[in-house]
Amino acid sequence: MSGQGGVTIRPATSDDYNAIWDILQPVYRAGETYCIPRDITCDSAMADWFAAPFSVFVAEAEGLILGTSHVGANRPGGGSHVANASFATHPQARGRGVARTLVEHAKGWALQQGFRAMQFNFVVATNADAVHLWQKAGFAIVGRLPDAFLHPQLGPVDALVMFQTLKGETNEL
Repeated sequence: MSGQGGVTIRPATSDDYNAIWDILQPVYRAGETYCIPRDITCDSAMADWFAAPFSVFVAEAEGLILGTSHVGANRPGGGSHVANASFATHPQARGRGVARTLVEHAKGWALQQGFRAMQFNFVVATNADAVHLWQKAGFAIVGRLPDAFLHPQLGPVDALVMFQTLKGETNEL
């Protein structure tokens, strides 16, 4: 998939681990957006990012990996028709449409896989750029979890649940 600014999306491989770690490490170390231990190791982070039931993708331009996503079933069994996804962009690639391209790819991929909706279970409310982007991409805030995230600078902050029905020619709700 090609997106804005020559960004393309492709499935990730184990050869991409170092580039993905370069993206995830500063996000995880900051501790402001993911419920991941701030001292997580590369090996543990890759095991988590690539864990089933998720498929991992990278966004690249001019041979450089600028972002990554993982997309898969939100829950097994009765929740398996709803996708979930996570995204991260390299700090030097922010503002280039990488996250927007990744989210549009994730929605399209999920629809092709037969998912009927996509849900983000835990969006830190202070992550204003992400909240704004997900809303522009059609996601609605359907829940607020008061003080559910311990932000390293702000203390307890709310987390949001965001949701979007996926519709397409072969997958109407």
